[in-house]
Amino acid sequence: MEHIVIIGNGISGVTLARHIRKLSDKKITIVSAETDYFFSRTALMYVYMGHMKFEHTQPYENWFWEKNRINLKKGYVKTVNTKLKTLLFAGGDTLKYDKLVIATGSKPNKFGWPGQDLEGVMGMYHKQDLENLEKYTPNKDVCKRTVIVGGGLIGIELAEMLSSRSIPVTFLVRESSFWNGVLPEGESKMINRHIKNHHIDLRLSTSLKEIKSDDNGKVKSVIIEETGEELACNVVGLTAGVSPNIDFLKDSNIKTGRGVKVNRFLETNIKDIYAIGDCAEQHEAIGNRRPIEAVWYTGRMMGETLAQTICGNRLQYNPGHWFNSAKFLDIEYQTYGWVHGSKGRPDYEAQFHWKHDDDTKCITVAYHKDTNKFLGINTFGIRMRHETFDQWLTEERNVDYVMNHLSDANFDPEFYQKFENEILSAYNNQLQTA
Repeated sequence: MEHIVIIGNGISGVTLARHIRKLSDKKITIVSAETDYFFSRTALMYVYMGHMKFEHTQPYENWFWEKNRINLKKGYVKTVNTKLKTLLFAGGDTLKYDKLVIATGSKPNKFGWPGQDLEGVMGMYHKQDLENLEKYTPNKDVCKRTVIVGGGLIGIELAEMLSSRSIPVTFLVRESSFWNGVLPEGESKMINRHIKNHHIDLRLSTSLKEIKSDDNGKVKSVIIEETGEELACNVVGLTAGVSPNIDFLKDSNIKTGRGVKVNRFLETNIKDIYAIGDCAEQHEAIGNRRPIEAVWYTGRMMGETLAQTICGNRLQYNPGHWFNSAKFLDIEYQTYGWVHGSKGRPDYEAQFHWKHDDDTKCITVAYHKDTNKFLGINTFGIRMRHETFDQWLTEERNVDYVMNHLSDANFDPEFYQKFENEILSAYNNQLQTA
């Protein structure tokens, strides 16, 4: 019986295993060093905030794996011998495979800062990070201040988590405005104000120089690169992005760049070896997407696609129109299609931006300035239907159609009673003045 071994029990690896089992009777083994069972990584913050327990983050009961004949092995893979089709574990044991899937996800970036490995420095990605947070930041008496380094989505989640326990937070963001590599200027500035309104000490255009230690090897302060200022703190959260977790492959002959290089079928350069999820890097990016996508739903789609290939129906990975969602404290964010930030915005892209007076709701609509073709939308504090925008992008609707039919995408009953006419008249005014 063919043995499929999957390294990594995140959303990609587990989706793959479930779909292979639906389609076949192959032998399946999932290997992970992180936890015994699959859990929802995006829910870790809610465990810390007291909204749920860790066991609530496990979508499947513990009996699910045995019932579905999915073997689980806890262990850290040290090396992959592709010629002998064998994994060697840190504990010295080995495991043979017929087909291997690398789904090892990401690890938090470290940029060689002095003190980055001190006690009290952590990311917010793994279950071990959650355990460290409970240990070092149980309350504001034990942890007087935390410094978060890096202004992405994980950084804002960590800030919200710590604020929920009234722990003071200083947030160091290298960019001149929060997440402005992704968000247009109006949105980015609204989020700056929103973070400060939550009593978080947001420092823009500010970088970390080093983390200083007390006599016991624990964090005692950070030094700011630009000013030399020393900030006392007990914990440092490193949230300056993530990178593929593939160090164990460096001595193998599997081709890697930043991630494991794959083609559109998620195949590596070695026969019978594949890569999916955050650790996979497309040889050529798909459309406007990045070659590596550390996004939950693309990981799930890769798992579903590769299961077809492994079970005899060779299928190309096609993620469709870009979308994503997140939360900035209590503002929900959704994006459909492409709305570029201030940097890297193509010449042809025009944008219409509307913001509500309460400074917590806004939308930005992107369209082609020559053809008026609708390109994408960002919404903050307003819920929109994914299916509707997906359809409009496929149908290549023009921006006038989208603006006049926004209520069809309305997912937020109270929203349109108040703002639909206001958004449309602002849009029409912009057209007239243009």
